Amino acid sequence: RWIKFEEKVEDGGERWSVPHISALSLHSLFQLRMCLQKGTMLLDLDASSFKEIIDKLVSGQPEEAELQPELRERLAALLLRQPRHQPTKSPLWLLTEFVFSPCRGGHRKAKSWSEPRAQLSETPLEEQLRNRFKKKVPPGAEVAHVAVGEIEFLEKPFITFIRLRRGVVLGSLAEVALPSRFLFILLGPREKVKAYHEVGRAMATLLTDELFQRVARQAEHREDLIAGMEAFLDELTVLPPGKWDPSARIPPMSCLPSPHRRTTVHPPDWQSHGNGDMAAAGDKAILGHLHFREELERTGRLFGGLLRDIRRKAPWYGSDFSDALHPQCLSAVLYIYLATVTNAITFGGMLGDATDNMQGVLESFLGTAFAGSIFCLFSGQPLTILSSTGPVLVLERLLFSFSQDHSLDYLEFRLWIGLWVAFFGLVLVATEASHLVQHFTRFTEEGFCALISLIFIYDSLKKMLSLADAFPINWQYRLDNITSYNCVCNFGYVGAEVSMCNHTLPPALSLQSPTALARLSRTQCLGRGGYLLGTSCQYVPDVTLMSFLLFGGTFLSCTMLKCFRSSRYFPAGVRKLVSDFAIILVILASCAIDATLGLETPKLLVPSELKPTNPARGWIIFPFGANPWWVCLVSVVPAVLVTILIFMDQQITAVILNRREYKLQKGAGFHLDLLCVSILMVTNSITGLPWYVSATVISLAHMESLRKESASSAPGEHPEFLGIREQRLTGVAVFVLTGFSIFMAPILKYIPMPVLYGVFLHMGVAALNSIQLMDRMRLLLMPPKHQPDLVYLRHVPLRRVHLFTLIQLLCLALLWLLKSTTAAIIFPVMV
Repeated sequence: RWIKFEEKVEDGGERWSVPHISALSLHSLFQLRMCLQKGTMLLDLDASSFKEIIDKLVSGQPEEAELQPELRERLAALLLRQPRHQPTKSPLWLLTEFVFSPCRGGHRKAKSWSEPRAQLSETPLEEQLRNRFKKKVPPGAEVAHVAVGEIEFLEKPFITFIRLRRGVVLGSLAEVALPSRFLFILLGPREKVKAYHEVGRAMATLLTDELFQRVARQAEHREDLIAGMEAFLDELTVLPPGKWDPSARIPPMSCLPSPHRRTTVHPPDWQSHGNGDMAAAGDKAILGHLHFREELERTGRLFGGLLRDIRRKAPWYGSDFSDALHPQCLSAVLYIYLATVTNAITFGGMLGDATDNMQGVLESFLGTAFAGSIFCLFSGQPLTILSSTGPVLVLERLLFSFSQDHSLDYLEFRLWIGLWVAFFGLVLVATEASHLVQHFTRFTEEGFCALISLIFIYDSLKKMLSLADAFPINWQYRLDNITSYNCVCNFGYVGAEVSMCNHTLPPALSLQSPTALARLSRTQCLGRGGYLLGTSCQYVPDVTLMSFLLFGGTFLSCTMLKCFRSSRYFPAGVRKLVSDFAIILVILASCAIDATLGLETPKLLVPSELKPTNPARGWIIFPFGANPWWVCLVSVVPAVLVTILIFMDQQITAVILNRREYKLQKGAGFHLDLLCVSILMVTNSITGLPWYVSATVISLAHMESLRKESASSAPGEHPEFLGIREQRLTGVAVFVLTGFSIFMAPILKYIPMPVLYGVFLHMGVAALNSIQLMDRMRLLLMPPKHQPDLVYLRHVPLRRVHLFTLIQLLCLALLWLLKSTTAAIIFPVMV
């Protein structure tokens, strides 16, 4: 059988082989061409049953091929026999047959060999209707039947090609109950069965070719079919004998050329000029992401690009919510929610340290929830996740230091900067400055994405290493010295002699015996005003080691389960479900392991009270009163740098998310996104909340968690990537949950922070692996003969590829060094 690739019933007759590419002999194709030239051809035959088809076939033979009446009857009776099918059975079905009817297996097999003597059923059989193989057939598919074999009473071959006017379900003829459209019959004398079989395979392979299918459906004469076969032969590639094993089964490739690409390919005699036209074609393929977008064309009018973004996105607004009604969106919400909460706590804590708690964890939570929700509701690309970023954090630290040094009120100074940034952003939107985005090349995109990914990886590792300070590893512990280790609860003054009749004992304890006091736990001792004394009092279980095990286990498990979709184990539905919910399953499993062991690993702690982190500030920042009047004018200078940072950070991320390879259908909205970020700068500055821009790594993780693939795929065919599930609801749900996290603190406190840092590491590594830079870095370590067959290596000299990679790595290193110094405020200018 064929859908796109060939499958054979194995010698045992109990299972189908693995799908493989049909390896045809050239001789069989030439014989097939001869069959089509000489055999009977019935195009657009009008029939409603297989019996009617056979009757018309045997009675309508041309004079030179007309059969004797007796032969007609015998041939019709033979063709109308019930064929034997090999049904696709589930493992449960096979186990049931084995357990409950082992003694009847041989009888049933013997019966199946006698079934071809039965008459063909006019209606589909039960085994056809419940055949699980039907799930693999694409919607709208039709059947072609190829019948070949040797017959003792024929003296010359009987050859027929039939195309029905309309698809008809031919009873129990097909393996599954689907409409049939084509029939090819080749019957002949004995001793040529192998030749017949190979011709039949050639015909089946032709009918699974998409270009020949078009010809076969539209052909009006025999010559049209012959021409279609000639076109197939023109594309044929011949493997020389002796250089490969013809019995080997060639596995299907993961990526196949589209029919459109095959029809537009250059003729063979043009392909020899590889350094000219083909190089240009390769460059176009490589630089496909630089395609001039309609979204970035200038209109020449104020706010022209913004109005066009709104008109483009408005028709999709309703479907942006209805398209989210899918289980995959639930897994995306939970995954990105935990990533966003972790990010908010991390950056909130660092902001609190940098600004004397003028902005802390609570402000980070509220700002993330408010800004993210508004952006996802009204932006042009709602799949974007807003967050604080490293460059913004550096900027906040510098602004706070400047305010302290010049005795300025930090939040009021910051308010004026935010207002100026919003004004500049509005000017950029009005003048269609996002038009400049089209000049961002792969060089810039990959450099920026690699930098943000490395920041994620570095921060997750840095946080884990800092656990060694909070939970020191007991390097001095020696098992041989265990007899000298002790720790007792003391209620005297520190340094005083340990005495159970000490007058400083609390009254409730003064009557207790020394044994009872010795039994007090650490928590009871400290809670009653005592302190611990002894050589082993500082000992704690190895929390750091356990944290690293959770961290590494989470990262590896996330990576493995995300790849489980392409595994060989379990049915496709189970693999897809596990892959979609991989992050959540890993987090739940890690929490269960941590709770079972009972170690005091650092947990996710969120604020539980709705009040400013610093009591000296309020929720509304007033523009005048605390600073001199000229501050509102001086704020223009830092506002220019912040505007450059916001524009570059926002738009580079937008370009990465709107790449053509993601197959987005609803279009981008560069101008609308920038307008939303500018308005949010005003609201967050007035309320003293952090500033937010698009977070590259989390946004890429959001996109990857919403990948759509074809539900049904032919055996051997890899699921086709259909695009991203574009909608607004997952982003809105993520940020609403972030806001409600304050009330979910009793639940979230059971999640270990090392587990979330492992998720962070997975996100950073996944984003890093999504860019071509990593492939080119691997090429630096590979000898040429072991390098993969990449498109750009066919058209670009290897030394140029290495030079491009080395320059890119040098610029990335410079950006990293710049980010780590006090000159980080000019980071956006360097980008």
